[in-house]
Amino acid sequence: MQTKIKKDFLQSGNGQLANKILRNCVHCGFCTATCPTYQILGDELDGPRGRIYQIKEMLEGEKVTQETLTHLDRCLSCRSCETTCPSGVEYGYLLEIGRNEVEKRVKRSLSQKLVRKSLLTVLPYHNRFSTLLKLGQFFRAVLPKALKKKIPVKVKFSQLSLKQHKRKMLILDGCVQPALAPEINHATRKVLDALDIELISFSGCCGAINQHLSDEEKALVMIKNNIGRLETEFNNGIEGIVMTASGCGAMFKDYPHLLRLDKIYKEKAEYIANKTFDLTETIDIKKLSKKLKPQQKNIAIHTPCTLQHAQKLPSNIESIFSGCGYQLTPIKDKHLCCGSAGTYSITQPTLSEQLREQRLAGLITGQPDIIATANIGCLHHLNAGSPVPVKHWVEIIAADLI
Repeated sequence: MQTKIKKDFLQSGNGQLANKILRNCVHCGFCTATCPTYQILGDELDGPRGRIYQIKEMLEGEKVTQETLTHLDRCLSCRSCETTCPSGVEYGYLLEIGRNEVEKRVKRSLSQKLVRKSLLTVLPYHNRFSTLLKLGQFFRAVLPKALKKKIPVKVKFSQLSLKQHKRKMLILDGCVQPALAPEINHATRKVLDALDIELISFSGCCGAINQHLSDEEKALVMIKNNIGRLETEFNNGIEGIVMTASGCGAMFKDYPHLLRLDKIYKEKAEYIANKTFDLTETIDIKKLSKKLKPQQKNIAIHTPCTLQHAQKLPSNIESIFSGCGYQLTPIKDKHLCCGSAGTYSITQPTLSEQLREQRLAGLITGQPDIIATANIGCLHHLNAGSPVPVKHWVEIIAADLI
């Protein structure tokens, strides 16, 4: 694709990257075939190719309108198009550049500003989110049905008796998950203890919420803070950090890209990314299979976009379950996003629900007893509309340990 990006922007780091990505695009349109929003809306401007054109025109100095903002907002950032693209177009990086630029040029409505400000004020901070969730759980019985579905019931679980092991890794507690589903990290400790790995808590937000809502400055502050704290931990003999939320894992692994222009933090970010592991990457299947007695008979696997498209680990969950003797049911359209996509279910509720219905239809094709996933956002969103229970895959494994 030929480009004529304005000179002042082209001289910046983001300008050079955007120009390179745009020039790699050959207009083939393969990306539209796997784009969730294009499949539902059927509008070229709501597909990757159309959004690429809109970003290109904006960076070349064309007039930017409310329509441009709307079409970029509707993108899930699922990166399914990247998996499909034969030219290796890094659409996700281009989208972030485009969103940051359109944010500077188009005014949002007051309601949009309030929603985004609320999300940025609450979600990245565990104590704030936890307090609001507890309040919601207290009044859950009298809340409207639609809101009640989004507030989980408190879960009680027994304390674990864990051993000390030579292998030690950190586990990210994160911002939302400890309050919304503490049972996930509880189950992870149990499973990795069986594999002779000791887990040590690491609290904090990965920065993804701020990054994806165009609050890049605050995101970088969070990222650099995480890097500094992690460097200290790794210097003390910690092997790496385990991610039970694939969205957080994708963000951590993206630190080198986000800090590529920072002379001080670039190498530090690469070091941290190389020590970041999705939970599926820590599992010794052969060893685990000897300690399991599978109870669930029919399981449908929903692999989050952040695991299959961002981290490029599309079959890890299936490999673990198949290797441990579980029965997996067939599903349709594995590449499709469930509509959770970070804060998307809040900022784009109508589209998000349509995407969830579409995804659930594909997941329950084989009549599963349970749906397994690997990201707190997907789990919570799918559960609100699923006819069968949805759990993090590690909870299923933990329940079946001998």
